[in-house]
Parts: sequence; structure tokens; C-alpha cells
Amino acid sequence: MAGLTPAQVASYDNDGYVVLPSLFTAAELQGWNEEFLDLVEARKPLSPDMKVMKDVMVVKGAVEAATAVHAVNKVLCLENNRRLFSFVEHPALLAAIGSLLGDDLYSLASNVFNKPPGVDGRHPLHQDLRYFKMEPAEGIVGVWTAMLPALRKTGCLAVIPGSHTQGMLPHSLPEWEYVNHGFYAVSDVDLDARVHVELQPGDTLLFHPLLVHGSGRNRSDEFRRAISVHYAAGSCVSVKGDWKTNPFTRHVGTP
Repeated sequence: MAGLTPAQVASYDNDGYVVLPSLFTAAELQGWNEEFLDLVEARKPLSPDMKVMKDVMVVKGAVEAATAVHAVNKVLCLENNRRLFSFVEHPALLAAIGSLLGDDLYSLASNVFNKPPGVDGRHPLHQDLRYFKMEPAEGIVGVWTAMLPALRKTGCLAVIPGSHTQGMLPHSLPEWEYVNHGFYAVSDVDLDARVHVELQPGDTLLFHPLLVHGSGRNRSDEFRRAISVHYAAGSCVSVKGDWKTNPFTRHVGTP
């Protein structure tokens, strides 16, 4: 299966991200969305190591969730769910990532992100490398695929093009009333440099782990939902522990 074109690789190298339109079919997205709903609405049991994270406003009682789905911020650790992990192992996605990292690939940090209407739901501008235990940064690629429309009004991702060339920036807790667990913010950033990346279902964003990115509030009456994963090249080395033996890491490429 074809990977990225030279122009797409150049866009990724220069800007720190590239958008791949319509990488997945409506039927594939429907299957992943159905699985997500079955899990959070307790029609199916969670797979081992899988976790459901509720939005902080719901947990603290600031918002009463209308349904179980309205309470959820994300489902994380998809490795042991065959249906959701088929996204991570999708041939078209692996071919695209292979154009950037080669064929020896590992997956990590897999999630379904859910942004319900009626909650703050913001994710502050940050760099994902802060959360990883391997290097170099050039050996890691993030993936974010819209399952439902990701628009300005639903809280799409915003990125700062070229910020991946600035190295690791200082992070701190944002000074917000409600901040979901583990959400840190780049301390000093030019908000005017943001580009809002609107995506239709099936559109996919590939991004560098040092790219500054985040998302705003959902100001609509609809859900914004996405499925996401990161990949690391097998040549990456650990900066703490052995990253390849992490229970949330899977070998998905050809060594």
C-alpha cells in the first residue's frame, strides 16, 4: 500500500504536521464508534488495561451528565480491544507512518477522545513528548483521526506550525477552574500563531511529538470524537525504564 508522497513528507518536516484526507471509510469509523459506545454504555466489558476517564466537570459535580457518553472525556489503552486496535494496525495508516519512521514500528498511547457538549473540555496547548520515555523525538509520530466532525465550533485541534523545531518547552498546569487529569500547558506561547485544523470524519492528522497543539471548547450541541495513537520507531532508545516492555506498547511493524 502506498505511503506518503514527497510533498506530504516535506509538509510534515517543515510544519510539524500533515493532514491525510479520507484515510478511513465510513464503515470503519462506524465500527470504531459503535465499539466506543458499547464500552462506555456498559453493553460490553472493558478489555484488560483499558480505562474510561470522566470529564473533570462531571467528576466535581459542576455538570450533570445527561447520559453515560456525556460524562466521558476519553477511553484509553486500546491494545487489548481487537475492534478498536484494528485502527492502530490499519494498513493505510501503517504505510503512511512507515514513510516517516520505517517499517519497525511500535504503537503507544492509544485513545478515543470524546468532547461532549456542555462541558469545558479544553485541552491546553502542549507537546506530547512530555509524556514519553524514549528518544529521539524524530522517531515518534502522533496520529489523530476524526470519527465525528472536528470543527471550530466542536473544539477541533489547533496547532502552531513549525513549533516542533523549538525543542522541549516548559510546561505547567493551566490556570483554569477545570483541568482534566494529566493535561499540562506550554507556559509561554504565541496564541496568534495557532492554526485550527478542521477535519471531517476519516480525515487524519499526523504530527511531530514536539508540535505545540491543543483544542478548545465544544460550543455546539454535538459530540466531537476522535481515535488516536502514537507510533515509535524500533530504533528509539529509552530515557527511563524499557519503553518496549510497557504494557501499553505493541509491536505493529516488521522488524
